[in-house]
Amino acid sequence: MKIFIGTILVLSALVANSLSATIDMPEIHTQSQLLGPAASFSKTRESNLIDPNALGKGKTGPEEEKSAQFWYDLAEEEILKRLEQPQIDTRKAKNIILFLGDGMSLSTVAAARIHKGQLKGNPGEEDGLSFEQFPYTGLSKTYCSNAQVADSACTATAYLCGVKTNIVALGITAAVNFNNCSGSEDPANQIPSIATWAQAAGKGSGIVTTTTLTHASPSGAYAHTTNRFFESDTDIVTYGEGQNFPESCTDIATQLITQAPGKNFDVMLGGGIGKFLPNTITDPFDKKGERSDGVNLLSRWQVQHPGGVLTYNRDQLLSVNASKITNLIGTFRSGVMSFHKMADPSEEPTLTEMTRKAIEVLSKNEKGYFVFIEGGLIDYGNHFNSPRYSLDETLELEKAVAEAQRLTNPEDTLIVVTSDHAHPLTIAGYPGRGTPILGLNQDDTDVNGVKYATLNYAVGLEQYLDEQGQRIDLSEKILEDDFIAPSYIPGKIGVHAGEDVGIFATGPQAHLFSGVMQQSTIPHLMAYAACIGDGITLCNKDNK
Repeated sequence: MKIFIGTILVLSALVANSLSATIDMPEIHTQSQLLGPAASFSKTRESNLIDPNALGKGKTGPEEEKSAQFWYDLAEEEILKRLEQPQIDTRKAKNIILFLGDGMSLSTVAAARIHKGQLKGNPGEEDGLSFEQFPYTGLSKTYCSNAQVADSACTATAYLCGVKTNIVALGITAAVNFNNCSGSEDPANQIPSIATWAQAAGKGSGIVTTTTLTHASPSGAYAHTTNRFFESDTDIVTYGEGQNFPESCTDIATQLITQAPGKNFDVMLGGGIGKFLPNTITDPFDKKGERSDGVNLLSRWQVQHPGGVLTYNRDQLLSVNASKITNLIGTFRSGVMSFHKMADPSEEPTLTEMTRKAIEVLSKNEKGYFVFIEGGLIDYGNHFNSPRYSLDETLELEKAVAEAQRLTNPEDTLIVVTSDHAHPLTIAGYPGRGTPILGLNQDDTDVNGVKYATLNYAVGLEQYLDEQGQRIDLSEKILEDDFIAPSYIPGKIGVHAGEDVGIFATGPQAHLFSGVMQQSTIPHLMAYAACIGDGITLCNKDNK
């Protein structure tokens, strides 16, 4: 994820902007946190809060897990185990919608549920999110092949490609070492995604995100790279550690526009226009493009899709007549889109609006579709230790899920909601019923008699200690919009957590998404329900 440039992150600096103004949020993760001890860094990387090139170094996994077949076999085993139970659903899924709440831990879900109820003036605990009403739930194991706690790349490879890989890697097996471009460019190491399986079956496909179109999560649907931070050719130079880049490596934006399955997507909506434009061009948001190769990938896409439409703001997107276009791209910021609470509603569409337009376009395909829809800024809010933002983003995701339900037929559309990884957010103490979830726990104190916040993080920016190392009274601070929740381990930014995350499913074959499963089994279950891909499916189960 992208980071605010600077030595520390101060969320108040963001909120100091008018809440009606849009902001460009650079990425959070840098390679050093995700890969291990950092070596030498460029100036660009030194300014990052987390250096991506330290994220996976020194981390190894079991040898047998370096084969894609290992995970395919494990997925089939988990599916067959579920098929041993009485099958209560014979319906085949025509459409598949996968919603991802990035960084949406179960504690985030619970806190958002309470927040939703309290916004209505109720105690809150009794409320529920749209996807919590789904009839089936399960748990997903989120570790990646060489890391106990995952990032958004190895997890995307799991829930979109059906194979667990190394941290930071996308669409390749764990046999490829970090920053080994020749390995990631070798087709023998590349893994097709469920988007590829859907396209092979003649279905429509697309991605929707509040991050960038080249961000780790959506990239799992189309990219094959040793390093999730290779979003543009310029990024390859920045994060390539002095190797022969970018000549030997294809950046993620180029893959999206020029290679299958990305070039065949019917819909692509999100942020990140800078990754597609040369640095000689000023984008619609008055920022220079990021590419050094002089290539305008959006112009190339337009040539390839003469019936396609490019949109850059909310009004343009909402005015698109889906029946009169072939393809649709929307890029609504130079980088990551703004938090919903900070976005200019006249410029940036909501996740619900992007979901609606994507379904309108994809529904034209008589054979159905697969679409990936991400609420990506839940993760950003948790990284910033700001539950005020992460919970609001979670509520935006649940609205988009409700809209998808409204627009689709439950008899032929499988909707799955899950997360890629957790965050160490806790709901702590014994607060009374209806205690403001964003406030202080009024019923408990620490050993010094000081009240503490209900929501806390393990690692983060603010410990709120006085000169003697004792906790200070937060009664006034916690009421501020830019309040950063307390953490007990100081860090430049919040981190991920390794516990299981939830899976919520409704529609054809939704009953299979129950129990505890490997995250990499999720796309195989979706493929089973829709009779796509080369594995066991509803249509061929008797012949397997």
